[in-house]
Parts: sequence; structure tokens; C-alpha cells
Amino acid sequence: MQFDDEAELDASQVQDRRGIPGGGLAVGGGAIGILGLVVALLFGIDPGLFGAADQPAAPPVGKATSPAQLSAACKTGADANKRQDCRILAVVNSVQAYWQADFAARGRSYRPADTVLFTDRVATACGTATSAVGPFYCPGDGKAYFDLGFFDDMTRQLGAKGGPFAEAYVVAHEYGHHVQDLLGTMGKVGNDRQGADSASVKLELQADCYAGVWTHHATTTPQPSTGRPLITSLTDQDIALALDAAESVGDDRIQQRATGRSNPETWTHGSSAQRKQWFTTGYRTGDPAKCNTFG
Repeated sequence: MQFDDEAELDASQVQDRRGIPGGGLAVGGGAIGILGLVVALLFGIDPGLFGAADQPAAPPVGKATSPAQLSAACKTGADANKRQDCRILAVVNSVQAYWQADFAARGRSYRPADTVLFTDRVATACGTATSAVGPFYCPGDGKAYFDLGFFDDMTRQLGAKGGPFAEAYVVAHEYGHHVQDLLGTMGKVGNDRQGADSASVKLELQADCYAGVWTHHATTTPQPSTGRPLITSLTDQDIALALDAAESVGDDRIQQRATGRSNPETWTHGSSAQRKQWFTTGYRTGDPAKCNTFG
């Protein structure tokens, strides 16, 4: 994956709270590790929705880094080609530019969502969460949350190969949840939160499909400030790494690594094969309408 070196990054879409205390622990009493959260939130929506946060909403603790401070390090696509945090910012910019255009084409209004970078734990409108839950989206405040250390855990603990576009897939998946929030799809979950055919699984697979849709358009979506695509090239290897990441976070694979067996009755996100299948559906078609996992 390569970014346009001269592209201008919009740091206003990312809040940097790394190194800022996030309040009391809310997940398992501490950082218990990704494999210990087999039936928790890993790589999904807000902790409160699935019971991964056990305290009421709390205000953010500390003051987030200003967009101006973040933009001092992440100004252009050239910076995104060199630094991980700048790369995440660039992907957020690209993903939101795509959905802004798609919503407009369908006569809808897209509301941008901030990404929050944090370390160890963070207070959100959905409660206080630790990095152990993985990346998540909180509909209470309409923000996506990432501890960048997750990407190391994804390779060390979950066996993914990793790489820049594997990270981009994760970001695009969380913004898939934001799209679902805007469209009202999250209301379909209700209490149907576990099981291979549950609404929770269908919601997660649809977010994978939406990530694939963005991938299809990533090198053709123009950046508003330049009129040129922010991402200039994706290779077959990039797509392979995204598919590998999707497989690595399948419920069956996570459970096998953690306990030596898989129990479909406790699935919340779908199998490795399903996650790969729905990302591929979105990528090949480029059409959000093909992402009806609830049909």
C-alpha cells in the first residue's frame, strides 16, 4: 500500500490520547490479554453493547492531543508511508472520503466519526475499556477506538501476518460499524448476541464486507483537498494480508488457539471462513448493497 506523497492529511479526524490515563479498569479487572477474551468484544463494537465494560459512561480523563499537534508529525502522504500513526490517520481519511461520497450518491448525509488513539485503557460514552478488548466502535459517542499495540498482538497472539494493509482492514472494519450506526442497522442486534447465526455475527460480517467495499474503491476515491486518490496503489500481497487478518480474528480460530476447541454457540463475530468470504464479497463487488448479511 502506497500513499500519495503530496497528499494532505486531515488530522482533525483523529484524537491522540496515547499516554493519557483513561480511568478505572472495566474489562476483566485488568489487561488479561486478547486470547483471554474469547467471548468478549475482540475487534467489534462498543464494550457496553456486549458486556465488556462493567461501569457507567465516564468522561474522558486528561486532555487529548490537539489536531495541530498530531498534524505536526503527520502532514502528508509521505509521512503515512513512513509512520504507523500517520498511516492510520491516512486510512481514516480515505475510508471517510469514500463513505462521504457513497452516502451523497445515495441521497444520504454522512456524519464523520473521529478515531481515538489510546494506550492501555480509555474512557468512552460506552464505559471504560482496556486495550485487551481490541479495537472497537462506540455508538454512544460515534467514535472508533484503537490501541496501536493491538496490531502487534494480532501477529504475536492471533497468528496474523500483519502489515500495513492488515491494519487498514481493521480500521475499515470499525468504520463499517459507524456506517451501520448511521443506517440504523445496529438496532437489529437486540439481545441476539451469541451463536453462529446470531445478529451479532451478522453485524460483524457486514462490517467486514463494508471494509472490502472500501478496499475496492481505495485507489480511486479522491481526496477532497487535492482531487487525487490518497492511496495510489494496492498489491495482491496487500489484499492477501487483509484476508489473512480477517481469518485470524475468526471466532473459531481464536477459540482454538485459546482453549483447543471451538464452540459455535458462543460465537459473536463469525468463523475465519465467513470473515474472509464477506470481505471478499465487498472487495470484488464494491457495492454496499451486496453486504446484506441479514437477508
